[in-house]
Amino acid sequence: MTSNVTPFRNIKHVSMLWAAPERSAEIAALHKRLFYPAWDEAAVNALLEHPASTSLVAIAGDPKTIAGFIIGQLAADEAEILSIGVAPDWQRTGLGKMLVEGLIRAVRRGEARRLFLEVAADNAGALRLYKSLNFTETGRRKAYYERANGPSVDALLFALDL
Repeated sequence: MTSNVTPFRNIKHVSMLWAAPERSAEIAALHKRLFYPAWDEAAVNALLEHPASTSLVAIAGDPKTIAGFIIGQLAADEAEILSIGVAPDWQRTGLGKMLVEGLIRAVRRGEARRLFLEVAADNAGALRLYKSLNFTETGRRKAYYERANGPSVDALLFALDL
């Protein structure tokens, strides 16, 4: 059922929780709304069950639903953001920044010294976010991201010294 009512969007009313495997279906559903090709529930579940998983969900609204997620992994002194997504109704509210900052805090506690990610070269909002958090570009993968109705897009590689 779709509603025409715009939800109340204030990140002060968002709860950040560890992303447990029980949330796999919800995360996969949001991933499907945001990305092509999308990860299915089994893929998300496998990532969340992995011992290196360091992942968060942002819960908001009434009824409580996932407004965003960040899936990361921590290995030795390095961490990586594998995927981050914010529901369209919650984009440009600061929720993406809140998710990244939450993951940064978590991996620092896990003694990570560096955090890596990759992002599509045409994702202007994400590029602004990562640059505002002091990530630096470290490389490029040509034609890495597939697009349903267009040419592939390069992936930009970023790192943040922690």
